[in-house]
Amino acid sequence: MALPLRVRDPGVALLVLLVVTVWTLVSAHYAEEPASRTVLGWLLILVGCGALCFRRRQPVAVAVVTLLACAVYYPLSAQDGPLLIAFALALYTTAAEGRFAAAVALAAVTLLAVGLGEIGHQPGRRQIDDTSLAMMAGWLISLVAVGRAQRNRVAYLYEVEQRALAAEREQEARARQSATEERLRIARELHDILGHSISLINVQSGAALHRLGKKPAPELALATARDALQAVRDTSKEALRELRATLGVLRRADEAAPTAPSSGLALLPELVERAASTGLDVRTRVDGTPVPLPPPLDLAAYRIVQESLTNVTRHARACSALVALEWGADELRLRIEDDGGGAPEDGPEGSGIRGMAERARAFGGELTARNVPGGFRVDARLPFTAPTAPTAPASEGDPA
Repeated sequence: MALPLRVRDPGVALLVLLVVTVWTLVSAHYAEEPASRTVLGWLLILVGCGALCFRRRQPVAVAVVTLLACAVYYPLSAQDGPLLIAFALALYTTAAEGRFAAAVALAAVTLLAVGLGEIGHQPGRRQIDDTSLAMMAGWLISLVAVGRAQRNRVAYLYEVEQRALAAEREQEARARQSATEERLRIARELHDILGHSISLINVQSGAALHRLGKKPAPELALATARDALQAVRDTSKEALRELRATLGVLRRADEAAPTAPSSGLALLPELVERAASTGLDVRTRVDGTPVPLPPPLDLAAYRIVQESLTNVTRHARACSALVALEWGADELRLRIEDDGGGAPEDGPEGSGIRGMAERARAFGGELTARNVPGGFRVDARLPFTAPTAPTAPASEGDPA
C-alpha cells in the first residue's frame, strides 16, 4: 500500500540527509577547514535536504532552494559532501510534476553557472574538466528526461484508470437500462396476459349470471353453469401457463433467458376459441403462405391479436370480429376488426393500444387503431426477412 505524501516526502528527505551526512563525515577525515565554515556547511546541508519535504507541493521553489544551497556550499566547504543529490532529486521532481520548462531552465542555469565558474579559473586549477562538464550536462538532461517520462507514465496510467472507470460506469448504466427494459417487457407481458384472461373470465361469468338470472329450467341452468365454469377453467389454465412461462426466468439469477416465447401465432386457434366462448363470433382469415417467424416477432404478433380481442370483448359491445393475417414477401400484416360501437372520437388512447404500437415499432413496423364505418379496426405491419431458399426447410427458431 502506497504511503501518503505527508509521510513519503519527509521520509525521502530524511534518507537523503542520512546519505549526505554519512558521506560528509567520511570526507571530514581527509579535509580540514575552519569551524565556522563547517557549521555553515552543515546548515546548508540541513536547508537543502529539509527543503525536499515540500518537493511535491512546491517543486520549483524547492529546486531553486537546493540549487542555491549547492551554489554556496561547494565553493565554501572543503569537505565536498554529496549535497548535489538533493538538487538532482528536486530537479527530477520538478519535471515529474509537469513543470518541464522550469526544469529545463534550472538545468541550463546550473550548467552555465558551472561552466562560467570553471572558465574563470586558470587551466591548471580547474576542478571540473571538459569531459566532466559534458558528463554533467548529460546527467542533467537525463534527470529532466526521466522526470518527463515519469510524468507521461503517470498521465497515461491516470487516463487508463479513468477509461476503466468510465467503462465501468457505462456498463452499470447499460445494466440498469437493460433491467429497466426487462421490467417494462415483463410488465407489458403481464398486462396482456392478465388483461386478456381476466376480461374473458369476467365476460364469461357475466354472461352465465345473466342467463341464470332468467331462471331457466334446472337442466338448462346446470348446462349453462357447467359451460361457464369450463370456459373459466380453460381461460385461467391458459393464463397460468403463460404466467409461468413469462416469470420462469426470474426464478434463478443464473438461469439463461428463454430462447422461445411462451406464445405465438401457432396458438392463435386456441386464442380465438377462448374469445368465442364469451359469445363473440370470431372469424379468421389467412392470405399468403405463412413462414416461420423469429420467436420475439412471433410473440409480438400474437400479443397484438390478443390485446385487440381483449379490447373487443371488454369495450366494443360487438357481436363479431375478424382476425386477418396477410403474409407478404417480407412482412406480415394483421387486421383485427369488429362490428361494435367503436372508440370515443375525443377519448385518450389506451395503454393497450400504446403497448401494441410499441411492439410493432420495436421490429420496424407500425400500428394504427381507428374507428371505421360499422366498428373499430387495428392494422399492424410487422416486417421480417423472408427465407432465401424456399426449398430448404428452415429449422425451428431460425429467422424467417
